Amino acid sequence: VSWNDAQEFIQEINQKDAYIYRLPTEAEWEYAARAGSTTALYNGPIEILGDRNAPALDPIAWYGGNSCVSYSGGYGCSGWSQTQYNCSSCGTHPVAQKQANAWGLYDMSGNVWEWCSDWYGSYPDISVTDPGGATSGSYRVRRGGSWYNYARYCRSADRYDNSPGNRYYGLGLRLSRTP
Repeated sequence: VSWNDAQEFIQEINQKDAYIYRLPTEAEWEYAARAGSTTALYNGPIEILGDRNAPALDPIAWYGGNSCVSYSGGYGCSGWSQTQYNCSSCGTHPVAQKQANAWGLYDMSGNVWEWCSDWYGSYPDISVTDPGGATSGSYRVRRGGSWYNYARYCRSADRYDNSPGNRYYGLGLRLSRTP
């Protein structure tokens, strides 16, 4: 799903519902992902960064270390360094198969990267509460890591950029709703 695809979907759903939907800002996404925690993952610190074996991550996220699937249509991943050994097919998983965070949100780490509404830009040099994102740019923010990533990409603070028109098998969306 590209960022542009997400915007088209949001326009369609907003015409059919009394609520207004949108992509969360990057600050909103991280606030929701952390659910009041201050550690790398909402269930605690991550012991091994960059490895396919991250015991603290297994209960809450689908990532390269546990992303084997048995359904038809998975991606061949037997040669990928980030995926678990003896795995020939990897892919997304149904939502809510792992533990939710303290606020009841599932898959805030792993499974698919999630688009945010913000343009990608540098963070300020000082700590800011509820910062505004960049006002322009060429890339949009994606957060959360995905089923094909190393564990370190699933940290609550991790962020990456992507062109708004790019579609990847590990990109998705999570909507924010306003009354």
